[in-house]
Amino acid sequence: MLNTAIKAARSAGSIINRGAQNLDVLNVQQKTINDYVSEVDHAAEAAIIQTILAAYPNHSILGEESGAQGDNAEYLWVIDPLDGTTNFLHGFPQYAVSIGLMHRGVLDQAVVYDPARNDLFTASKGRGAYLNDKRIRVSKRTRLQECIIGTGFPFRDFSNLDTYLAMFKGMALTTSGIRRPGAAALDLAYVAAGYYDGFWEIGLSKWDVAAGALLITEAGGLIGDFEGNESWFETGNIVGGNPKIFGQMLKVLAPHLTDTLKTLR
Repeated sequence: MLNTAIKAARSAGSIINRGAQNLDVLNVQQKTINDYVSEVDHAAEAAIIQTILAAYPNHSILGEESGAQGDNAEYLWVIDPLDGTTNFLHGFPQYAVSIGLMHRGVLDQAVVYDPARNDLFTASKGRGAYLNDKRIRVSKRTRLQECIIGTGFPFRDFSNLDTYLAMFKGMALTTSGIRRPGAAALDLAYVAAGYYDGFWEIGLSKWDVAAGALLITEAGGLIGDFEGNESWFETGNIVGGNPKIFGQMLKVLAPHLTDTLKTLR
C-alpha cells in the first residue's frame, strides 16, 4: 500500500511541477477568504484517486477538493493534493502532496512528497520514517530555549487569533526561533526529520495532518492536542515534537487554552 501511495504522490507531483511552469495562465478560484484552489489542485487529486482506486477499488477516500467517497470502514485514504496552494500560486517553493492511509481508524501509511525538491517522506506503522529511503528521526535537543519551532498563522478563521498571538509570544520568548513557511504537511515532516524540534497549529484539517503525524511518531516523536491528548485529529489543534520538547511546548501553550480550543469541531 505504501508503494501505491508513493506512485500516486509522484503522479500528482508531476502535475504540480508542470503547473509551476505556467502559473500566470492557471485557472484559480477562491473557496473562502484567503483560501484558494487551482486547476492543478483538482488535477493532482484526480490523479491520486485514480492511482489508489486502480489498486484498491473498494477503499474509501477523503480528499480536500472532492470530499468523502466510498463506504469502506476499514480503509480510508486521506488526501491533500497540494498543501500550500497559496505558496504554489506565488511561485514560493514550499508545498507538498500529502497522502495518509488509515486502517480501522489508525494511521497506517504516510507519504509527504515535496515536488519542488523531489523530497519523499514516507512512513509505515511500526517500520519507521524515511526521507528518500534514508531513516529519519526527530531531533535530540532537550531544552526548549535551544529549539526551532514551526507553526502556521491563522489565515481563514480569525476567531482564535488573539489566543494564537498569545501562544506565539510565549513560544517566541522561550525558543531559539519560530518558522512559518506555510505548508503544514511539510512542517510536520520537518519535525520527523529533525529540522524543527517541534510544531503547533490551531484548526488544521484531517488531510493536513494525517500523513505528517505518522511520520513524527514513526520517527520517535510525540503528537497530541494542546493538552497532550488524542483529539488532535478531530479538532485540528496539534502539537508535535521530540519527546523531550513536546511536554515543554505544552507548558508554554497551556496558559492560553480556551474552552473553544478544547471543543471538537
